[in-house]
Amino acid sequence: MSDLIYLLGQLVDVEGKILIPGIYNDVLPLTEQEKELYKNLEFNLDDLKADTGAKQFLHETKEEILMYRWRYPSLSIHGIEGAFSGSGTKTVIPAKVIAKFSIRQVPNMNPSVVEKQVADYLESKFSERKSPNKMKLTMVIGAQPWLANMNAPLYVAAQKAVKKVFNIDADMIRAGGTIPIAKRLEEILGKPVMLLGIGGPDDAPHGQNEKISKYNYIEGTKLYGSFLQEIAKV
Repeated sequence: MSDLIYLLGQLVDVEGKILIPGIYNDVLPLTEQEKELYKNLEFNLDDLKADTGAKQFLHETKEEILMYRWRYPSLSIHGIEGAFSGSGTKTVIPAKVIAKFSIRQVPNMNPSVVEKQVADYLESKFSERKSPNKMKLTMVIGAQPWLANMNAPLYVAAQKAVKKVFNIDADMIRAGGTIPIAKRLEEILGKPVMLLGIGGPDDAPHGQNEKISKYNYIEGTKLYGSFLQEIAKV
């Protein structure tokens, strides 16, 4: 357990930057055109603090927070399997523990390259411990990153539909998620793919309190209908 906690503590620094050497080498550089997209996005830091209960964030500005959520790779630790986690004061020392973490890929990153970078780094850090224990690293899923073309007809039609139903301009955002089928569909069909969700930022998808509001359900139905009308005009 001590070895595992040590290794997990070597993955990112206090600002969330991944410490694995070379992990940022293939990340596309930020262009001025892309940088401009973040300025007008509807995103309020005070509202986010109220929703999450956070007192402060890892980054100071709206633009920095969104970029590190969307356009740069991020590493999340999800849990430790095999360790005692129940209530009480048991002093069990586990013979085997498994940590689970993920690295969100972004354009131009290659999962097989990232896997080797992670393995080389953790093996190096583990050897420094001179531990009698053994370590094994496994990549369960390695999905290619996907970034859509916002000028494709699908997106033009969707923006018009959002304007018609909600009477606001659509915010074009990136959003990290484990949806490898999007990239595969685009490759196989040779057609652009779009994710047009109708959930709210507080819907907690896949969580214990997952929900969707009646408003989003009803207005989302209208949105999809309007989108089909708009795409038919293209």
